[in-house]
Amino acid sequence: MRSNQFDSSSEEDNVGEEGAPSLDISWVPLSEVGSNQFVGICSLPGCRYKDIRRSVHKDVEELHNQGVQDVFVLCTRGELSKYRVPSLLEVYQQKGLSVHHMPFLDGEAPQLEQCGHILDELQRSLEANRRTLIHCYGGLGRSALIVACLLIQLSVTMTPDEAIDILRAHRGRGAIQTLKQYNFLHEFRENYAAYRESQEVHTERSVSR
Repeated sequence: MRSNQFDSSSEEDNVGEEGAPSLDISWVPLSEVGSNQFVGICSLPGCRYKDIRRSVHKDVEELHNQGVQDVFVLCTRGELSKYRVPSLLEVYQQKGLSVHHMPFLDGEAPQLEQCGHILDELQRSLEANRRTLIHCYGGLGRSALIVACLLIQLSVTMTPDEAIDILRAHRGRGAIQTLKQYNFLHEFRENYAAYRESQEVHTERSVSR
């Protein structure tokens, strides 16, 4: 796939106004990897940036109404301030949501160690049958990348392109936005397996000393 098919800039702005429709949540089924669970993806609740004028309390209420119990936030604190929702994590907690703040930069991919930590936490939430949602800014790049990695991790036969197709079917053609994210996903299974093996070797050596 050619690099010019990807947007190397930040995640695309959405357009919204006061009184806009309810927050759009895409519930991605994990049935393709043998699970009856779903993972929700959405754009940044309460965002007020450029032409976007959402209400944080209305959006968080929508999450609550849809039964969300765990929310994974990939935006940095700086982004939350930039998009005028600096207290979003606290609002989630006040509403009784369990918050997993695991940020990495817009348009980027996480370090393998961080990605593994995010996936482990996601799987714990799902195995506990907790309704789980993940978001970044646009709900297209970082969030879609993590869910695609989850699909690959849960199935030995899931290919990166199949994972991308699933995400794009639910989030649109903008899912998995940058060449860096595309490459990370295509190299994920091999690189993460090598990383886990190196960690096991390190642990064994530490124990044997």
